[in-house]
Amino acid sequence: MPQALNPLDATSLLTAFGTVGVFLVLYAETGLLIGFFLPGDSLLFTAGLLCAAGTGGSGGIHLSLPGVLAAAAAGALLGAQTGYLIGARAGRVLLERTRSRHLREGAARAEDLLARYGHGKAIVLARFLPVVRTVLNPLAGMVGVPARTFALWQIAGGLVWTTGLVLGGYVLGSSIPDVDHYLLPAIAAIVAVSLLPLAVEFRRARRAARRAGAGR
Repeated sequence: MPQALNPLDATSLLTAFGTVGVFLVLYAETGLLIGFFLPGDSLLFTAGLLCAAGTGGSGGIHLSLPGVLAAAAAGALLGAQTGYLIGARAGRVLLERTRSRHLREGAARAEDLLARYGHGKAIVLARFLPVVRTVLNPLAGMVGVPARTFALWQIAGGLVWTTGLVLGGYVLGSSIPDVDHYLLPAIAAIVAVSLLPLAVEFRRARRAARRAGAGR
């Protein structure tokens, strides 16, 4: 393991833990409230990039595409179910005790998603929203989303999210020679894209607040 492991850096995590790191990070990010800061989107994309032939990143890593896909799916799906069970048993207490502004804001956005889009669509959409995907799973257990409904939609959303980002990185790595030289810009791009849904939701919330204020 490298001496200076950076848990916020996807390449550092993959260098240290390889495919196992994909499982551990996604499990923590989607199942444990303490994992909200972990780089799920960039980790998936980078792992896919490092599966492509001819890429090796800064540490000469080459990962197995089937192994990464399996680890990503397992981490995301098992993590979500763990989060749901935690929420059903102790979610409200944990959220009330947290001092993290990001978790509180994420919980508010998750509640808004459930109220606005219904259970199925909200559970799928949350997969693509950083922080929201961490808190929606325990929140769903906390507010009594039926277990079968949650399991069905979290599996669908989890598979689309993990497979899409891993294959996106793999296709890019297979298409561009020496793409590992552009690893940091590629990661920055995928992080920026992953934040677009948050920007859209923020603008919608502001417009809704303005309309509500004008109607008074």
